[in-house]
Amino acid sequence: MLRLDYLSCLLTVTSTILIGRRCWEGWLVAIVNCIVICVIGVRTAQLGFVPANVFCFVMSAINLRTWRHAPTATVQDVNKDTRAA
Repeated sequence: MLRLDYLSCLLTVTSTILIGRRCWEGWLVAIVNCIVICVIGVRTAQLGFVPANVFCFVMSAINLRTWRHAPTATVQDVNKDTRAA
């Protein structure tokens, strides 16, 4: 039987590492983790997990969309900003 708690732990660590490395895939892993935690909440009758993780799911989706469309600063932009100051 699949242990969802271990799966959620693995997904949490993986998404944190990927987001820390500025990889957009980390947001997708975080969204999958939110779904897994909702399933855990329903299966164990700990229904408080469900609304909290639906909120986290929505926030992750919004952050992913924002992150994917945000302009990224280049080294030249950073150098330009530091010389202007």
